[in-house]
Amino acid sequence: MSISNITIFMPSVLTLVGIPGLETVQCWIGIPFCAMYLVAIIGNCLLLIIIKSERNLHEPMYIFLCMLGVTDIGLATSIMPKMLGIFWFHMSEIYFDSCLFQGIESGILLAMALDRYVAICYPLRHATIFTHQFVTQIGTVVVLRAAILVAPCLLLIKFRLKFYHTTTISHSYCEHMAIVKLAAENIQVNKIYGLFVAFTVAGFDFTFILLSYILILTTVFLLPQREARLKALDTCITHICIFFQFYCLAFFSFFTHRFGSHIPPYIHILFSSMYLLVPPFLNPLVYGLKTKQIRNYAVIMFGSYNPHIH
Repeated sequence: MSISNITIFMPSVLTLVGIPGLETVQCWIGIPFCAMYLVAIIGNCLLLIIIKSERNLHEPMYIFLCMLGVTDIGLATSIMPKMLGIFWFHMSEIYFDSCLFQGIESGILLAMALDRYVAICYPLRHATIFTHQFVTQIGTVVVLRAAILVAPCLLLIKFRLKFYHTTTISHSYCEHMAIVKLAAENIQVNKIYGLFVAFTVAGFDFTFILLSYILILTTVFLLPQREARLKALDTCITHICIFFQFYCLAFFSFFTHRFGSHIPPYIHILFSSMYLLVPPFLNPLVYGLKTKQIRNYAVIMFGSYNPHIH
């Protein structure tokens, strides 16, 4: 592939547009985004404080919830402050290396988040089989898998792509393919590896989670007591709803960036932003408020717990 005469060699600064087509109203879009971000940070921090301060919650299930909370905080914080800076203060410039770091961090955290959904399915029902040593091993594998699979995306951009058509990214954050598309060189290798990572991580995890929920629901419907079935079903349906919204947004964002040229950019960017923001927003509400032990300790923390009220 020939390189255009008008190219920029290894730019030091990139410019994020925000939401193309909605520049005049994105200051208003930032309000619900900021509200969701604050709920995500406060909710996940409370979850971490409660689990850390109560020794009765130092069990595998709650350790997994802590891992999910840390992932959610990191995921939201790696993207949202810069996005809000663009929406409200027109702080659109970002250093090239910082942009790559933002992309790789969110990629690793997203891979960890996918693994949390896998790991959380069974601890919620069989926490006793998860020893602390096993939990540590799972956490190590999660980080290693994410780093091994996602780090080459950064290296392929940093050391393979030298010339760029423009330094302006038509996006609200440094999404991997949004950066790759700026290049004035052959990006086929980057595209192929991106597809490989997506199908390796998301494809395997999606299949594994789906099979897990099928087995869980099969077991639930075989329970003899009606109340036990309803209680288990209530929990499962909530988790399944979060699971499907997470993957629907993820796959929509992934495929539209590669094959959805007919979809307006602002639709894609809004959905991809929600994909990064909604899970951290919903997770502390679902896994925190719907878990009785955490809910009770939260009431105690705010000084209004009555043991006779259930």
